[in-house]
Amino acid sequence: MKKTTTFLSVFLLLTMVALAQNSAKVKEVLKKTTVSTEVIPVVAFDSIHFEKSSEMLDEELYWSIIDNMIKENLSQEDQEIFITNQLEQLTPKEIIGFRLRTDKLLFDSYTSDLWCAAYIMNGGSTDGGFDYFRCWIISKGKEAYYNAKANPDSLINLVNTAQDSYEFEGFWFVAMNAFLNKTDHEIYNYIDYKTFVTNDEHYPLLTFNWSVDDPKTMEKICPVLFQKLWKK
Repeated sequence: MKKTTTFLSVFLLLTMVALAQNSAKVKEVLKKTTVSTEVIPVVAFDSIHFEKSSEMLDEELYWSIIDNMIKENLSQEDQEIFITNQLEQLTPKEIIGFRLRTDKLLFDSYTSDLWCAAYIMNGGSTDGGFDYFRCWIISKGKEAYYNAKANPDSLINLVNTAQDSYEFEGFWFVAMNAFLNKTDHEIYNYIDYKTFVTNDEHYPLLTFNWSVDDPKTMEKICPVLFQKLWKK
């Protein structure tokens, strides 16, 4: 009996020593793991010292973002998500630049002839609708945009018989959403509108050379679109 008791005591002692050694090894592993997975802090947006910007994004970079979206062959809703995600990879200043480049393209395409095309293609067009129509044109890429500016009838190449409306309202908001997601601030507070004036607040007063009451004047401007889509 005494030998049995002695044997058990020695066994328990050896077990405790082994457990202590294993515990020490576990602590060492945890210590090393903690050091190797140290989280690098994210630099917060400096809203106090960030200077307002009037600088547009480089035009080629701008159109490359649009081209990448087009290649994905997405629905319009998913296009909006795609561009927003792409913009969130840029700096806050570049996101502002994307918005300003969009404003400039919209400003330059604010013409009577393109409004005529919008009216024909959408069966009518309000001020806001015309903005969203031009957003839709921009979303079709650089070539489509400049062709439409030069000749609105070129938009016949983008007509889809299964499509009821040619507008892209969500495109207007992608930069705003991306900036808010990235900085938790509203983009308009960081745009230098005193310097950047090619925006919707300064659209020129248009002299319309067409009238919906005289469809022949609309047909004269966009003969192909008129013949294909005018239903009144």
